[in-house]
Amino acid sequence: MILYVNSCIRKPSRTDELARELLSKLEGDITEIKLTEMHLKSISNERLDKRTELVKEGKFDDPIFDLARQFAEADIIVISAPYWDFSFPAKLKLYMENVFVMGIVSKYSEHGAPVGLCKAKKLYYVTTSGGPYIPDYSFDYITTLAKQVFGIPETQLIKAEMLDVVGYNPDRIMAKAKASIEI
Repeated sequence: MILYVNSCIRKPSRTDELARELLSKLEGDITEIKLTEMHLKSISNERLDKRTELVKEGKFDDPIFDLARQFAEADIIVISAPYWDFSFPAKLKLYMENVFVMGIVSKYSEHGAPVGLCKAKKLYYVTTSGGPYIPDYSFDYITTLAKQVFGIPETQLIKAEMLDVVGYNPDRIMAKAKASIEI
């Protein structure tokens, strides 16, 4: 199963357009999560206490863990996230908080190092930017989680940048980004 985590807010969205070009080249059933349509809850003290207790009891079938189980079971993960404020939309961070469950997506080794439990072998991160794209607090953050915590060995950045800069041709930039997609 291909899990498409869509954090695009605008309609139409250039980021979603680029992600759908990627999805059209991938083989498999696609499950799409539209973060803008979800009522994600932040990790409050009460929610954290509940989650911690359920983890201690090994009750990973509780609905509070649905997103984490889905993420862990995906064969391929595609995240679409427009480049906002040198990062990505807040809903994506909230989603990652809900996915990051020890015992489902990761565990600790006997030496305290994270060991990934996710099935996916690859995570694609798709983004577009009105100006220059700097991956420090977006793609690099997701890559660190994927490789060092979730056990996903490969990540790939697919991007179109400089889309709103005067003198640049956004249609040409998008066409070039679409043509450069390799799976």
